[in-house]
Amino acid sequence: MKNKFFQKLIPTKKTEKQKKGIFREWADSIIFAVIFASLLRWGFMEAYVIPTPSMENSLLVGDFLFVNKISYGPRTPETPLQIPLTHQKIWLTEIPSYLNWITLPMFRFPGISSIDRNDVVVFNYPPELESPVDIKTHYIKRCVAIAGDTIEIKNTQVYINKKASENPPNMQFRYYIHTNQTISDRVFKKYNIWEITPMQGGYLVHTSPKTIEEMKKEPFIIDILNTTFPQEQTNPRIFPNAKYFPWNQDHFGPLVIPYKGQKITLSDTILKKYGSTIINYEKIKKPFIKNGKLFIDGIEVKEYTFQQNYYFMMGDNRHNSEDSRFWGFVPEDHIVGEASFIWLSTDAQKPFFQKIRWNRFFQIIK
Repeated sequence: MKNKFFQKLIPTKKTEKQKKGIFREWADSIIFAVIFASLLRWGFMEAYVIPTPSMENSLLVGDFLFVNKISYGPRTPETPLQIPLTHQKIWLTEIPSYLNWITLPMFRFPGISSIDRNDVVVFNYPPELESPVDIKTHYIKRCVAIAGDTIEIKNTQVYINKKASENPPNMQFRYYIHTNQTISDRVFKKYNIWEITPMQGGYLVHTSPKTIEEMKKEPFIIDILNTTFPQEQTNPRIFPNAKYFPWNQDHFGPLVIPYKGQKITLSDTILKKYGSTIINYEKIKKPFIKNGKLFIDGIEVKEYTFQQNYYFMMGDNRHNSEDSRFWGFVPEDHIVGEASFIWLSTDAQKPFFQKIRWNRFFQIIK
């Protein structure tokens, strides 16, 4: 009797594993792929495309590049309620891809290096103050000054701590080409000039000083003029406040880049330089400025200590770049990663079979 009881408990044959249906297998594979790709995109590498000419000729419109997030360390998301593998909007729509019902403190994991001068950096566009940091539009520029540096621009030349900075090899400016002839697209292509504006008596172009010296030898060129802004001409859009600091994009500063732990004694002049940075990016409680004084949570403060590092970014296409000269410093928590290499490049102006720029494949970004 006992044996019969135990025999009932012992299975007589192995239970077959229930097979997954084809739809379940596909679903599992897709979920795994999305999770893996999201982790890869968050912590290691992310793909971007260059939409504007602010970095030409270093980077061209239509360059697809990978951004290395290991260099400076990946950030934890501030806005966790996002559709995976999207940014700002759902693909091919104007529908937001995130919900700001929940926001979390943002932290950065340790990186293998720190941001250095001349690094080409991807970051979230600081002036989009209404958006969470990680949802802001991605920009790419060159870091010309790091936290603690003093930047000054004299006649287009950048000086860091009173020393002339190393210029990017493909740096460009705007020039006026004076000629009484029509210059063909073939000639501009020969000189690798893509930004061209026809004008009475010539053309406005964006190119490098070296290219201009070569073009001056052409018989149809009467003269080529640099369109650098004179020092006495103030640009009303210039950072931090053109009313009190009458600078322009070619004559700027000197200006000290704030660093974490830097203590400043506050005054009306200091707040005109750094007030907007403190109010917009320091994440302090209810800050406001009134009558040249800073108030935090309703209490006036005489000194302030910066809570994070800041950086000064500029495009290599110096006369066609909206950058720190216009909207100010890039806070460290806005840094996404370091531009690594180009994996694809296309030219929208070319016919279908000529769109791919084969010579730019796997080009390291410098």
